[in-house]
Amino acid sequence: MATYGQIAQLCGIPRGGRIVGYAMASCQDPAVPCHRVVDRFGGTKAAFDTFAPGTQRSLLEAEGVPFRADGTVNLELCRYDPEQTGPASF
Repeated sequence: MATYGQIAQLCGIPRGGRIVGYAMASCQDPAVPCHRVVDRFGGTKAAFDTFAPGTQRSLLEAEGVPFRADGTVNLELCRYDPEQTGPASF
């Protein structure tokens, strides 16, 4: 699980979260796990709900991602940490 800003930072584009968001929104490759990217608060995006309401959340729940009572992803428990997990684990 990663945030848009975190991916931007890892790509060397500080404050480039929106760029990452645009890239993820236009990505058509099913091998790219776009559903694993959330906003800085752990919020899911309605862009995934074009198929059905709650699509992104359903995909994340199927992978065992923990959610808080307010409906956001619990980033404290599952945020990607390149120091611990390596480059391809988010």
